[in-house]
Amino acid sequence: MNKNEYHVVGVMSGTSLDGIDLIQAKFYFEEYWRFEILNTETFDYEDSWRDILANLVSKSLEELQEIDVAYTTYLGTVINAFIRKYKIKNIDAVCSHGHTALHQPDQGLTYQIGNRSELTQLLNLTVVCDFRVQDVQLKGQGAPLVPIGDKLLFSEYDYCINLGGFANISMDVNEERIAYDIAPVNIVLNYYAKKLELDYDPEGRNASEGNVNTLLLEVLNSLPFYNESYPKSLGLEWVNTHVLPVIESYSLEVKDVLRTFVEHVAVQIANQIESNTFATILITGGGAYNTFLIERIKEFTDGMIIIPSQDVLEFKEALIFGFLGVLRLRGQNNCLKSVTGATKNHSSGNIFLS
Repeated sequence: MNKNEYHVVGVMSGTSLDGIDLIQAKFYFEEYWRFEILNTETFDYEDSWRDILANLVSKSLEELQEIDVAYTTYLGTVINAFIRKYKIKNIDAVCSHGHTALHQPDQGLTYQIGNRSELTQLLNLTVVCDFRVQDVQLKGQGAPLVPIGDKLLFSEYDYCINLGGFANISMDVNEERIAYDIAPVNIVLNYYAKKLELDYDPEGRNASEGNVNTLLLEVLNSLPFYNESYPKSLGLEWVNTHVLPVIESYSLEVKDVLRTFVEHVAVQIANQIESNTFATILITGGGAYNTFLIERIKEFTDGMIIIPSQDVLEFKEALIFGFLGVLRLRGQNNCLKSVTGATKNHSSGNIFLS
């Protein structure tokens, strides 16, 4: 029989390469699911790992498998450090997303490193991981997976938008959860911030000092992806093929690139919000700290933008991957066909017992 309370460690590494997010959380069921966040921390990547992860798409499968082994060991070290630091004793499972190396669902491919069975031995704990593979095998996009957490943990909001490496959105349409990627965000903004010798553009200050290049903005807004119907998802490969070459062709100053791309993101996000409505919009992810981007989104929508507490803002994805692990342990659906386009709802993820 399933119990109604679970203590887990959720682990998330995103495409923006900010670091590895870890969260200790308690989930409990009393008519509906609730959660309590106990501890959080982001472990910054060493430069060597950041360089490796930034170039995964150029690696052969054999090279990725070698990196996978090393990254699994590294992940085990980081998780153990988190558990020791906070003296965490009661853990039902470690629920880990891993780090996306390849994501080409249209070709039946998705590969997240750090999800090897050795992680269980390194931690001496039950591990639930590799949540995307089964969905792609069922003809789904394998992404986004967070929306079931939005539906069950954050149902009071009309829209949930995460501003990470990519912006993604989830919402209920005709009593069915719908979600998809909107546009690249930090994966592009941080790329150009590095040309200013910054890891990111603090509060969007450099973007705010630039000028919008209307020609580039028009070309970006006309990319075919934005007119495709959901389900749909984005990856680094798409950015490298369809976005960066277009931007580079204009030979702009970096601040003008940042300003133009912020405008592009704001337009694309506002396009997803039903016009003339005062909807509640929960915004999380590192991009929520980009106050200039938030100002531009507000300019284009009538919705009420809500930025939550710091723990939820920064660690919502890690929290929800912890929750996906709980649902998997219970044998309950944690992937929705209405979101990913899979042939059926299903309970996804490998369970490696300690």
